Amino acid sequence: SMRFTGPPFTFGIKELSKNITIMSPFSAIAVDDSVYWMGIDTFYVYNGSTQQLPCTVKDKVFLDLNLEERDKVHVGVNTEFSEIWWFYPSITGNSNTNREIDKYVIYNYAENIWYFGSLARQAWLDRGIRNLPMATGGQYLYNHETGFDDDGSAMTSFVETAPIALGNADRFSFVNSIIPDINFQGSTAINPQVDFTIKARTHSGSGFTQTDDSNTTQRSASTPVEAFTNKLDVRIRGRTFALRVEDTGVSLGTKFKLGSPQVNVIQDGRR
Repeated sequence: SMRFTGPPFTFGIKELSKNITIMSPFSAIAVDDSVYWMGIDTFYVYNGSTQQLPCTVKDKVFLDLNLEERDKVHVGVNTEFSEIWWFYPSITGNSNTNREIDKYVIYNYAENIWYFGSLARQAWLDRGIRNLPMATGGQYLYNHETGFDDDGSAMTSFVETAPIALGNADRFSFVNSIIPDINFQGSTAINPQVDFTIKARTHSGSGFTQTDDSNTTQRSASTPVEAFTNKLDVRIRGRTFALRVEDTGVSLGTKFKLGSPQVNVIQDGRR
């Protein structure tokens, strides 16, 4: 850090941090009064001091990042949603001959949460003199954050919880109903809908052995108060469960916002 120390033009240099790393020349970005960047095995932020940024998807990103192509990693900001996007080439999504950018990880600095996905973008420009963020992908130039569909096709999207314990580890529980808390405000589809899926498992090291995904929440009225499916009936047992809410791309123009759904859980046996 170069700081003014006295007249007439005297400046001093001070080391801010050491033993840090950076992934590539284009993996750092300034947002407001902070600088964020991706390191070799962690994320950093400088906001007066250099700190490691806690990341809940750290292993998901760095264990799959192709370090041989690390110079291709770049970062962009989407100020409309307080998001910082890092685009990177993965190991699992690329062949030996194709090692291009195919995935991203996002840090939402307003809500302090992380999420990730698959998307091939070689450059990103936030909105400024233009109304929408722009990005390049292959030979195309894309406008982002416009509409709810994928260039004329219905877009699939989902949100899924981590496994949630059903009481004590030595007890089985039974889930028999879900009260959804969701709205479709802003959707252009006449009857937008999403699927609620409950997945249960017996042991933490096993896969989900029971799934009940035949429940759909659909909007039935939009005025004067938005109405949708009141209750979803399910029958599923286990020690832990995960809840997945998914738009499977049934209708064009579907937008949904999830609140705090309620799940009715009671203690039960294996059968």
